[in-house]
Amino acid sequence: MKSVLTLLLAAALAAPALAETPQAPVKADLKKGEAIAQTCIACHSADGSRGSPANPILQGQHPEYLVRQLQGFKSGQRANAIMQGFASALSEEDMRNVAAFYASKTAKPGAAKNKDTVALGESIYRGGIPSKAVPACAGCHSPSGAGIPSVYPRLGGQHADYTAAQLTGFRDGIRKNNAQMSTIAQRMSDREIQAVSDYIAGLY
Repeated sequence: MKSVLTLLLAAALAAPALAETPQAPVKADLKKGEAIAQTCIACHSADGSRGSPANPILQGQHPEYLVRQLQGFKSGQRANAIMQGFASALSEEDMRNVAAFYASKTAKPGAAKNKDTVALGESIYRGGIPSKAVPACAGCHSPSGAGIPSVYPRLGGQHADYTAAQLTGFRDGIRKNNAQMSTIAQRMSDREIQAVSDYIAGLY
């Protein structure tokens, strides 16, 4: 009888531990993601590549970052009427699938266009602006602009127009979903924003 009680007690103690075993992450379905992406073609092209400079290149972006942005659009934390409409129709699974689809594509290289500000842009990206307490972009987004998966987005090759618009939005309080970036951008002039955005477009 004692041995039976001992076994029952051991099983009861083991049950919570078994229940706490983490589940393996659900693998994204690229085919379903591609199907969802068909609704994004007008602004982001068929595979998230180099469409309109006003819209972000999604190709090669970290999937975790894309999911966070879609969640932000859906909740209203990131304000954009068009994107909120699209994101509101997506489930969490849909977001993971479409993000994985764009992330599976190899990002194409871009190019800086303003030779007069390349040196300034490089200085800001790699060394920040010490006099304004602006940190180097490379510290979080890596020297090549590749970012850090699940933490910081890929910037390299992004449209300069789009990057500049986001930095300006952070600075002016229009984009409010990242306090760190808002603080940094508030210390930057228009010229500095344009210069670093153009330099980022040429990173790969």
